[in-house]
Amino acid sequence: MSESPSPALAAVDLVKTYPAARGKPRIRALDGLSINVQAGTVFALLGPNGAGKSTAVKILATLSRPDLGQASVAGVNVLRDPDAVRHIIGLVSQKASSDPMATARENLVLAGRIHGMSSSSARARAAELVSRFALDDAADRLAKTFSGGMTRKLDVAIGLMHRPQVLFLDEPTTGLDPQARTELWAEIERLSAHEEVAVLLTTHYLDEADQLADRLAIVDHGRVVVEGTPEQLKAELNGDTVQVELATADAIPGALVMLSRIPGLRDVASVGASLRARASSGARAVPSLLSALEDADIAVASVTVARPSLDDVYLHHVGRSFEVAA
Repeated sequence: MSESPSPALAAVDLVKTYPAARGKPRIRALDGLSINVQAGTVFALLGPNGAGKSTAVKILATLSRPDLGQASVAGVNVLRDPDAVRHIIGLVSQKASSDPMATARENLVLAGRIHGMSSSSARARAAELVSRFALDDAADRLAKTFSGGMTRKLDVAIGLMHRPQVLFLDEPTTGLDPQARTELWAEIERLSAHEEVAVLLTTHYLDEADQLADRLAIVDHGRVVVEGTPEQLKAELNGDTVQVELATADAIPGALVMLSRIPGLRDVASVGASLRARASSGARAVPSLLSALEDADIAVASVTVARPSLDDVYLHHVGRSFEVAA
């Protein structure tokens, strides 16, 4: 039997706490987080703000040290040899990393030189990345003149200058318009598929994790709650999702009680002025549901039945809707 390939990135039982206000307990940002990421795959850490995603990236990228636990990148121990790790990773943080007073080309060449590339090699690699990210017409413009989407493209290109084995993308599409997000998604998919780069993506966008991740881990309060492929996690929730939009939000408490009594409905929860539940057959459950709400004089605006989503996965494993958590 052949051995499984060594992971490009591994973290085992990472714990990290931060000081709190006087008289308050320390904040436990990571509480035993463990992940494995294979080369050539996109692994997403999915969770709301404050779940511990960025803290995990900081530790894995050698910008912080854990209180407990171990981590390695391409077999190199993050704690014992951080300098070696920095040569084989790329990092795109939430804030722009480019110099706004330099051109795109100058930013890229500088990044290459910092990583030890010769001047000619850095210029050649910069030209390659300018073309790949469709920045040809803006390559010699100051970065401060770039749109949000162009700036994020430049940030990713800077992270790729030295051809890293592992690329960290910390909330890379926050604030981007739909077209810019789609363009960046396409480049992330290409990186893992054609260049064997292992990508660790942190995101609080359900559709982003669903679209990009080969595997994902839902993170809540510094721990991995569940891990798997998006399709696997959704398939494990047998049946359908039934969502009921009520005419008024003040009817939610009574409606929750009514739905919890209907045979065949489970995981009943509320989000705003809507209710959500799981059913083995949504189509068969809807008539009973509508009848119960009508008997209770609770007005219904609409009812939809759909296959499970990542929001349903989050609700099932965490106990609350992702929309509420975020």
